[in-house]
Formats: sequence, structure tokens, C-alpha cells
Amino acid sequence: MNVIGLATAAMVVLICIGYGRGEATTADPVLPPATLLVPDTDQVIATIRSLEEKVKQNPDDFIAYTKLAGYYLQRQREIGSNEYLTLAGRAAHASLTILPAEQNYSGLAMLAQTEQALHNFAAARDYAVQLTRLGPDKNIGFEILTDALLELGEYDGARRALDRLRSSTDKTVGIQIRLGKYALLYGRTTEAVRYLSEALVLALEQSPPSSETVAWCRWQLGEIAFTSGDYATAEQHYRDALTTFPNFFRALASFARVRAARGDHAGAIAQYEQVIRIFPDLPFVAALGDLYQLTGRKKEAVAQYALVEQIARLNAVNGTLYNRQLSMFYADHDRNPEDAYANAVKEYAVRRDIYGADAVAWTALKAGRVVEAQRAITEALRFGTRDAKLWYHAGMIAAAAGDRNRAHDFLVRALKLNPEFDPWQAVIARKSLKAEQ
Repeated sequence: MNVIGLATAAMVVLICIGYGRGEATTADPVLPPATLLVPDTDQVIATIRSLEEKVKQNPDDFIAYTKLAGYYLQRQREIGSNEYLTLAGRAAHASLTILPAEQNYSGLAMLAQTEQALHNFAAARDYAVQLTRLGPDKNIGFEILTDALLELGEYDGARRALDRLRSSTDKTVGIQIRLGKYALLYGRTTEAVRYLSEALVLALEQSPPSSETVAWCRWQLGEIAFTSGDYATAEQHYRDALTTFPNFFRALASFARVRAARGDHAGAIAQYEQVIRIFPDLPFVAALGDLYQLTGRKKEAVAQYALVEQIARLNAVNGTLYNRQLSMFYADHDRNPEDAYANAVKEYAVRRDIYGADAVAWTALKAGRVVEAQRAITEALRFGTRDAKLWYHAGMIAAAAGDRNRAHDFLVRALKLNPEFDPWQAVIARKSLKAEQ
């Protein structure tokens, strides 16, 4: 039986997995074994060069510009370089300048996806609404709209867009991924695993399967397992992602994080150093700095922390992409509390999702605004999302407010769900819990 046949058959066989401690266990699809998918890197790079030459020779070729934007986005997903986001935006705008959106649906879809990747979620939402009006029978507009509305915290609208996708006669990778994301929001971890597993199988059935898409699905399953404190399962998913797509930067970084969670700080450091050579993303650099700090390599930690700020301020694109992450980095490390709080509040005025509320809560606490922190963390927790960091923040805020019982309960919940949710903050959580006892 070929790989596609195995993948299809795997959907029939069911086992009990059940991520999430204390969550009811349900049946999830058995996943096909990971295999190396032939990478198309050389082909993609060659195609990009060909399309770049084509638009240079024929500046009115809107189709070539649209294709070019799509390939730029693919390269960004594969290697993480944010320069490709800028290039994708230019190409998509060029396509729509030549032929307006009413006659250029694909060009508009590329622009909406690019704005989403750039974290310009309001623009992505508006373009996606336009897409749904121009093509009400097409899924892509509703997929982008769902993503944008979730990021903006417009959850009722996201649910309506997702209901439209759910009513589609065909299951697709994109639909199953978004159903999984929505299930996670409401703490339905086992349901999310099922949706992501189905997305993985569907991705493998494509001809040819995209190595990046398959690896992303395996990596995302690892993220769900890690968030639930199941480090062995998370590590296996990360290994599978790397089998499918060697040097996939997301899986490499997550593999480093799970090594740290399992007590292998030396292995985690080596792994983070490897991934940063590929793509020095802000959270990876910050995590490496924390591990240096924990292992007594203080000078190297200081250097990594300085690099965090340098990356965030490198250019306008980075400033947009990393605004929230920089605010949380400041709060985690008790740096620049007023700047962290101001940035979090400014972003939350536009992007009112639960993690934006959490950023306001955490930075408000560090800026001495305990009452505001209490209000914001209540917003962050309103859907019952199962995330140890949210519960940890809630516990620390309760402790600052003098509510020892609530602080104790939230810290216990955080550490029970995911004892090593963060190598630095988990240590603080345990110390705080001991102080509350």
C-alpha cells in the first residue's frame, strides 16, 4: 500500500490518546508514520528567480506578480525570514495595481494573506470580507477571515465565518486546522488534536504533499501536547516534523524547549543555538538567554537579552511582528515596565484577543497596576483556555492582590497542567506557590 493508502487507512483505525491532564479521553486518528518528503526548495527558489525576471521583462503581468507573492509567502513559512513578507506585500500590491480586486481575486487573496502574516490583522480582515463578497462560494476568503477575526478578538464573527467553513461539503486541511484552533480557544484539547490529526492526513493525501504543511501539522500537534504537559508525545511529534522537513525552524525550536522541560539544559542550549543560526527569531533568542541565565552563563544571557531588543527594533516589520512578544519579554524579566504596559495597552486597543488581554494583565502587574491587571486577566480567562501561562499570570496577579487562596489555586493548576511551561517562569511559579503555602 502506498503512503496515501496508508494515510487513508489510518483514519479508520482509532486509539485513545487524550491530551490534557484531567480531560476526558476520546478517540483520535492514528497518525501515519513520518517519512521524509522530497523538499522542493531548489525548485521554489528557481521559480522565484524566473518570476522576478518575468515581471522585470513584463511589468504588466499581474498573474506573475500574484504567483510571486505566493512563493515569497511559502519561503517565509519555510525559513522564517521576514524579508519575504515585505517582498510578498510588494508583489501583491503590484498585481492589484495592474488589475483591481474586482477582476483579480487571487491577487486580493495574496494581499490578505500577506497582511495576516505581517500581523496587520485589521487590514487582513477587511480584505477577507471583500473576498467573501467577491467569492461567496470559495473557502479561502472565509479561512483568512476566521484567522484575522480570531487574532483581533472578534470571536462572534470568527465563529460565524467558521460555521460557513464547517458547512462545506468537503473537509480540507485549512478547515480542519481552523476548527482545531477554535477548539483550543475553549479548552477542548482532545477535540483540537482530532482536527489537527485529520488535517495532517489530508495534507499527506495531496499530490504532491507539501513538506512544510505536513511538518507544520506535526509540529502543531507537538505544541498541543507540550501545552498539556505531555513532553514525550510532544518530542515525538517534533521529531516527526523534522523527519518530514529537516531543519524546519519551528520544530527545531520546540524540540529545544521540550529538552529544557525534560531537564536537558545542555541539549536545549545546543538546539537553540542551532535554530538561531537558521533564524534568530525573538522568542528563540529570549529562551536561549533564559537557559544561559539558569545555567550560570550570565554574560551570554546578557548578550542574548540585548539581541532580543535589537531584533524587535531592527525595522518596521519587526516592530509590528514582535510588539507583543517584546512587551511580554520585558514583563517576564522585570524590565521597562512602563514601556511594556504602554505597548500592550496600545496593541489591545486594536487587537482584543485573549492573549492581548493577558499581555495587558501581565504588564500592568509589573507596572504596579494590580486592579487593572485583575480586570484584564479576567478577560483573558473567559473562555476556559487550557494554558499554564495564563493560569500562572492569574496566580501571580491574585497573589499581588492579597488573594492567597485564588493565587494558590491558579498556580497549582498551572504547574499541574504543564510543570515546565517555561524554564524561567516555572521556577518563579514554584517559589511563589511555596510562599503562599
